[in-house]
Amino acid sequence: MAVVALRRGLYRAGLLDRERLPVPVVVVGNITVGGTGKTPLVIYLASALRVLGRHPGIVSRGYRGEAARVAEAMVDSDPGEVGDEPLLLALRSGCPVFVGRDRVAAARALLARHPECDVILADDGLQHYRLARDVEIALFDQRGVMNGWPLPAGPLREPVSRLAQVDAVLLNGIAVPPASTLDRPVFAMRLLGESFHRLDDPGIRCSAADLAGEALHAVAGIGAPQRFFEQLGGMGLSFAEHAFADHHNFREADLAFDGDAILTTEKDAVKLARLHVPLPVWVLPVTAEVSPDLAAFVLEKLNGQPSA
Repeated sequence: MAVVALRRGLYRAGLLDRERLPVPVVVVGNITVGGTGKTPLVIYLASALRVLGRHPGIVSRGYRGEAARVAEAMVDSDPGEVGDEPLLLALRSGCPVFVGRDRVAAARALLARHPECDVILADDGLQHYRLARDVEIALFDQRGVMNGWPLPAGPLREPVSRLAQVDAVLLNGIAVPPASTLDRPVFAMRLLGESFHRLDDPGIRCSAADLAGEALHAVAGIGAPQRFFEQLGGMGLSFAEHAFADHHNFREADLAFDGDAILTTEKDAVKLARLHVPLPVWVLPVTAEVSPDLAAFVLEKLNGQPSA
């Protein structure tokens, strides 16, 4: 954490140069490790900003993707090359998505190929200080700051005081901030998922009631798998839980279950789609609902107007 704080201080003091793009940049990230709902939020923002007349593009690091250089994540890309989250963003957002460890290079490549884009959404870019940004959004989920210790003893990438510099704090699935938000505007998010679709044929859909009484296995290789299991439980389903590490590279042996069906997340589904799975796999798409209107808040910031 000391190294991160030093780098942030050097950028803020102008001793290290930030690179500004010709379009505004909105960064979505967190000060803790693990999944807090960044990908659904980026999808929400991309959709909402398009409704408001903007043309977003998305950049991501492409965690665990094997692409050595900047690459565009297409709907038919290999998740092993571009990463599971960028592929999901490409599938769900309808926006150009570029990946690269160097977010500046990724954003410049995106704008060169898609000059119609007039705003960049940086997925998980809060600590990528070289990329100048116009709006910063920090997320928390129900885990909060956990033990409050910095890495590696705890989950904090940066101290809680970092929130003093962000433009908004977003709470995913919790009503009370886990730590002081330092008078930052606070938004609430929840993830809504009502029906499943078949992995091998998304046109086939079913409800939780249709799966009641079946021998189900819930598979999640995300940052907070318990959140997925709790969501399924809230839908009235009973199942065996199978939690894997975030970004787990699934093998067919991981899914060799006895039973009737497998339930999984969209993020895991982009990898399971390339495997031969003996049981039917049902995917639960989720949509972020945010209040108050985060997209309007972001647009007001970008337009230089005071937020409501």
